[in-house]
Amino acid sequence: MQFLYHPDTVLTAADLETLAVSLLAWLPLPGVEGDTFDPEVIWRTVTRASVGQKSTKAVTDSSLKTYSDDYTLTQLHTIPATILEEIVNDLLAQQAAMILGRRGPRIICLDFVDNRYHGHPYKELAELCSTTPRDGTTKCHRYCAAFVLAHSKPLIVALTAVRGDESRADAAERVLGRVVALPFDIACILADRGFYLEAAIRRFQETAPTIVPVVRRGKRLAKALKTSISYWSEYTMYKGSERELRFPLAVCVSYQQGKRGKNGLLVRAYAACDQADRTPKQVEALYRKRSAIETSFRTFREARAKTTTRDPTVRLLFVLVGFLLRNLWLVVRWGVLAQPRRGGRELPTWFRFEVFREWIAHDLDEDLERRWEAPTNGVGIPDAYRLLDAG
Repeated sequence: MQFLYHPDTVLTAADLETLAVSLLAWLPLPGVEGDTFDPEVIWRTVTRASVGQKSTKAVTDSSLKTYSDDYTLTQLHTIPATILEEIVNDLLAQQAAMILGRRGPRIICLDFVDNRYHGHPYKELAELCSTTPRDGTTKCHRYCAAFVLAHSKPLIVALTAVRGDESRADAAERVLGRVVALPFDIACILADRGFYLEAAIRRFQETAPTIVPVVRRGKRLAKALKTSISYWSEYTMYKGSERELRFPLAVCVSYQQGKRGKNGLLVRAYAACDQADRTPKQVEALYRKRSAIETSFRTFREARAKTTTRDPTVRLLFVLVGFLLRNLWLVVRWGVLAQPRRGGRELPTWFRFEVFREWIAHDLDEDLERRWEAPTNGVGIPDAYRLLDAG
């Protein structure tokens, strides 16, 4: 993946669209056998649909420089899901290497991303996962994602689609395998309560210090949480069985103090592996830092194209494109626009993700009075960060 390591003095909207389209050009698009077409036209259509939160039809109907919507989707339906996921994860790893480098261990957040789905499966029932009832459905396409908890660089570094007939622990295993291969160590894993599974916790323990919220179930756990003080303990899952798993239990007690109209004690517990140097309260404080990824989810959804297709691969494509573009924004913001200063680069607060999307969406609109350009930092991304380059 090529990038402006030493950018010119000005970054324009056209530069951003070129970067976005050239990034997507790495994705596999075999096309219908015998058809001759320009992949760049299709990736430009997908880019415009993503940053504008539109459907490909809305883009093709309003532009003369695209193929028809039916033709565009016909070509997108030929994308192989397995290869798509592999290539995108390679690109995510390159983006992480570009601005994270090898500097110190990183905290990794794991979570599931659910896109609710209405209608029948495309080919098989296992394409869909069950989720909590909302918006008139209990079905979704699910993805398992890994984020880096880093100030100014909260990148997504790995993602995989989750099938309805597989364990969530298996999905976590795939994602964690990709994270381990990145050019930095893992300081800690902060996982969503959806990973409170024996197989997942066991794998996390083998990899790095771990914090996972405990799901309240069973009399033994209820007894452990019947307390008015925070304390350390040990808990055993599947006690007495072949799957028995022991882990340190951090029980944290706090006062709700009228928050959300509630009062009284609030007791939470965490499977906290290799956290003995922290108090239960410190474990909870560290875990709460993962709330920052909620912003990541929100921004990713702002760059996801709309579609009514039932094809899970095309829907996966639009999710992956959303994350790739969100990462690209972070790379450009830090690597091209952030000004060097003592103690770290100063981020351009005006260059929000909304602005990034707006520039790409309007880069060729000559009727706009605003000049779509900005001075760069003249430094770019240090050579030491160029750890991966598929270009």
